[in-house]
Amino acid sequence: MTGRADLDAAAGAAAAPAPPVLPRGLVVVLGAAGTIVAVEGMRSLAWMLGPVFLALMLVVAVSPVQEAMRARRLPGWLSTITVLLLVYAVLVGLVVILVVSLARFATVLPQYSDAAQKQLTAVTDLLAKYGVGQDQINGIVDQIDLGKVAGVVSTVLSSLSSLATTLFFLLALLFFMGLDAAGFGARVAAVAPLRPGVAHALGAFASGTRRYLVVSSIFGLICAVLDSAVLAWIGVPLPILWGVLSFITNYIPNIGFVVGLVPPALLGLLDGGVQEMLLVVVAYSAINVVIQTIIQPKFVGDVVGLSTTVTFLATAFWAWVLGPLGALLAIPLTLLAKALLIDVDPGSRWLNILIGSDGSTGGPYDAVDAAPAGTAGTDTATTDTASTDAASTDAATDDVAAGGPAPAPAG
Repeated sequence: MTGRADLDAAAGAAAAPAPPVLPRGLVVVLGAAGTIVAVEGMRSLAWMLGPVFLALMLVVAVSPVQEAMRARRLPGWLSTITVLLLVYAVLVGLVVILVVSLARFATVLPQYSDAAQKQLTAVTDLLAKYGVGQDQINGIVDQIDLGKVAGVVSTVLSSLSSLATTLFFLLALLFFMGLDAAGFGARVAAVAPLRPGVAHALGAFASGTRRYLVVSSIFGLICAVLDSAVLAWIGVPLPILWGVLSFITNYIPNIGFVVGLVPPALLGLLDGGVQEMLLVVVAYSAINVVIQTIIQPKFVGDVVGLSTTVTFLATAFWAWVLGPLGALLAIPLTLLAKALLIDVDPGSRWLNILIGSDGSTGGPYDAVDAAPAGTAGTDTATTDTASTDAASTDAATDDVAAGGPAPAPAG
């Protein structure tokens, strides 16, 4: 009787209705609402999230050095110190370049006040020639003041001192991340048998970020050398400085060269007139548009699996959320979001086909779907076992419903 009762209970459980499922439209609405709340929260915490993501990217970029040193059986403390020194050197180099760029730009601009006045006079004469009223011309001239521009640059430069707290936070964060990086690979390896999708997603994020930084650095160096040479040939002041700025802005996908074009074009206008400014614009466009807008996005899309449209939209989105730092980190941040929201879930990896540059499903993640037994196959085996149990229950239910023989009593 006991066996018969168990079969009746199993049959009742099998016949029980499935739990209610939310309508797809409601799921979409709730997901959109949650996304909006999360994005607004990120915007309010941009002062903290920006340095955190920058520190993460720097540690990921130099982690192969630590892995190579450990592979050579060098002491762990030596590899950790080396990583910390490399990260701090990169950070200090970026800060020094930005400060020097702003300082020299603020110093050079006031020297061209007379040239700026001549250009304004020429513009007002041209406007008057085409019938623009004197009152409108005076209003435009009053709003354009080179001294105000230099004052804004000086204000930005002086405000850097107020960022001491953020810089200290970033340095401390880099220190702790550098220490944790030594054992992170072992932790990911321990997670792999339990959650192979998560391990593969994190590994692909790290490798994709490093490949992106390598490709962007190579193309940025090419653009910086060519820009500096052209500016020196034209005669624009501070050509090396603007070449360095071109290298930094190259990490902003698609539109970075526009940011790097403004200072040399402005100095070209003040130093040699409209013709020199147009020459700078044409030269920059010929070099940077071809390299950064046509050639580089193709290589970046191939190494990170993102289409050109996605990279452009990602730049605009992260710049809106985190500010200028978000524009610089747009691709690594997109790769991190993609790893955490898409690549860890086999049911969502079809989105890689839509956002990828070549229609692939994610490259490294295909291995997860076809992983051998003991990794991703564990999940498949579990699913197969559950299916077998369900089939056995259904068979038993059918026997009971058909009046089949009861199981033999124990013993």
